[in-house]
Amino acid sequence: MMNEDTSASTSSSGGGVKKFFQRLSQIYQSALDRSTPHTKLRWSGAAVLVLFFLLRIFLNQGWYIVCYALGIFHLNLFIAFLTPKIDPEFDPYANEDDGPNLPTRSNEEFRPFIRRLPEFKFWLSITKSTTIAIICTFFDCFNIPVFWPILVMYFITLFCITMKRQIKHMIKYKYLPFTRNKPRYQRVGEPTESSK
Repeated sequence: MMNEDTSASTSSSGGGVKKFFQRLSQIYQSALDRSTPHTKLRWSGAAVLVLFFLLRIFLNQGWYIVCYALGIFHLNLFIAFLTPKIDPEFDPYANEDDGPNLPTRSNEEFRPFIRRLPEFKFWLSITKSTTIAIICTFFDCFNIPVFWPILVMYFITLFCITMKRQIKHMIKYKYLPFTRNKPRYQRVGEPTESSK
């Protein structure tokens, strides 16, 4: 009798904790869903967060390792944002005529650039990582003394090498990751801008 009461109270308290975290997860997902269409506002918030982090690093004169790690992580995210989801270099259909390819001429059918890392996930990862980095600056165990100019030089060198490789890849496979929108065509009876 006593064992049944104990197991019932344990399962009900476990269910309450599970429901709490489930509800917390739903609130978080709802907030993310509501923020999805507000691209400029989201990126402005992320930029403010990064600037706050850099200001904290600059004013406290420490946590350079955290800053370096965050910079490398953001660079990695940016490269994933620039690369296509199906890399033409490793595409098994690239040599066949019937396989999917990126358009190489302006008269070919429009195919949108599909990123390996979508814009929303890119923003979310930057926001999460910057928040974690800000939290790390409140703990002295992450403030490892280093000569920060060397880290800056490492980062600049890594950035230049990585971007050079990425730009060569873009030129070789003729894609541009920053297209604005799908081209708009005129209807057959509409006057053109020049004829008005």
